[in-house]
Amino acid sequence: MKYTDLAEKTPAELGAMLKEKKTELFTLKLKQKTMQLQNTSELRTVRKDIARINTALCAAK
Repeated sequence: MKYTDLAEKTPAELGAMLKEKKTELFTLKLKQKTMQLQNTSELRTVRKDIARINTALCAAK
């Protein structure tokens, strides 16, 4: 996901995406704790996506 893709979205769409990514991060963290997560780099990419969405939300205001 790139910031340029996010800049075109409305704040409502960004809020929905943010909620989705946060739940995804939660499930990935649970999988990591129970040793079920195969690819640990997914955590990093989801955290970066959350940061990009938050940046786009702040810029939209």
